[in-house]
Amino acid sequence: QVQLAESGGGLVRPGGSLRLSCAASGSGFSINVMGWYRQAPGKQREMVATITSVGTTNYQDSVKGRFNISRDNAKNTVYLQMNSLKPEDTAVYYCNAKINLYSRGGVFNYWGQGTQVTVSS
Repeated sequence: QVQLAESGGGLVRPGGSLRLSCAASGSGFSINVMGWYRQAPGKQREMVATITSVGTTNYQDSVKGRFNISRDNAKNTVYLQMNSLKPEDTAVYYCNAKINLYSRGGVFNYWGQGTQVTVSS
């Protein structure tokens, strides 16, 4: 059984920063792509940033230059450093991982429970 545990959300003023973390726990797996998605009230969930196992990154246009995704493969952890936050960044942020389960011989999509990020003065 693999679980994703997120931390680091909260309330921040416009222009402020937050760092999100997501750690995968369990055994008998490896992780391909890890990423962060977000869902604002009344909107669909959208990709924020992703990172492959070799460090190739992809960002939504609206966060380029402000957010930075990184990962520590030894700790099965992905991070999202968010700078210059704007009110429109307010959403529930979800960690995602494409996990290769050795016992089942396939890649499966896992989600964290979500962490609230609120940007407001």
